[in-house]
Amino acid sequence: MFMSILSQGRDNHMSIQSTGQAIASALALAMEMDENVFLAGEGIGTGIHVNPHLPTNGLLERFGPERVRDTPVSEAGIAGLAVGASCMGLKPVVEVMFFPFVTLASDMIVNHAAKLRYLSGGLSSFPLTVRIKSGIFSAGCQHSHYLEAWLAHVPGLKVVCPSNPADAKGLMLSAIFDPDPVIVIEEMSLYWTLHGEVPDGDVRVPLGKAQIARAGNDVTLATYGGAVHVALKAAEVLAEKGISLEVIDLRSLLPLDTATVLSSVRKTGRFVSLHDATRFCGFGAELVALVSESCFAELKAPPRRIAAPDIPVPFTPPQEAFYKPSAETVVQTIREMVS
Repeated sequence: MFMSILSQGRDNHMSIQSTGQAIASALALAMEMDENVFLAGEGIGTGIHVNPHLPTNGLLERFGPERVRDTPVSEAGIAGLAVGASCMGLKPVVEVMFFPFVTLASDMIVNHAAKLRYLSGGLSSFPLTVRIKSGIFSAGCQHSHYLEAWLAHVPGLKVVCPSNPADAKGLMLSAIFDPDPVIVIEEMSLYWTLHGEVPDGDVRVPLGKAQIARAGNDVTLATYGGAVHVALKAAEVLAEKGISLEVIDLRSLLPLDTATVLSSVRKTGRFVSLHDATRFCGFGAELVALVSESCFAELKAPPRRIAAPDIPVPFTPPQEAFYKPSAETVVQTIREMVS
């Protein structure tokens, strides 16, 4: 179901890996392939034996402190390091520990990394990768705020969000070797909870190419990251009720695979967006606008958005369960659309 678009003409063996292990294998392979690739972030070289599914597990021992650098607790400094290193011909891969902390790095990412190629007249490239850990994990609103719509609003950035181990590896490799700054959003809970087949070697998933995670005929649902699995669970329930849901795993928010989304909507005539970020001005609003502008005549019902309520992420598990869109909510919304 989650087979990625693989490089053509290669006979690759597969292995079962967790999402965290798949990211780690991508980082290690990139560092082996190119000596200009290095990692930096808060604590990425410490505590490496605590959890074998952490993406930087074992890389300090393997590549040494020159290429796996623990940094001070300063997201602005980490992002500045990345921008400066990319200007000097290196390929930095830096980590922002929690999604809301990207606000502290936003000046360097938005005002410098995203604009440097434009300011050079397109003559220079500035490859850098920012890994951002995301998710709702009982750490409160200051650690759990989803901000992908902010980042996708910035010209010059590319933004990806994998939902499974194979794509986590393939998108990471594409990000590291892309000439432009790429933001990779990693759902932390998937590090250890989701295992799957991952191709060995340098097998990349193209940026800007979505995937049909489940084919269907009645309704199109587009989503990304961990929410893909919520959509697939809902699709199973809907199938028992005679409703065929097509689930699109966007994988890449920017560039966005508009062709896959619009082709599906023209087939089904109905569209729903799903994400864990808040509803107002969320990425789903852009998807609904795209579908409304391009497929208005083919629509059988108004497009719908399923998203978190417009409040800070609460702290306790029961409140988190209320906040995060569920498969039950997806089922209810789509049954209303079809009926």
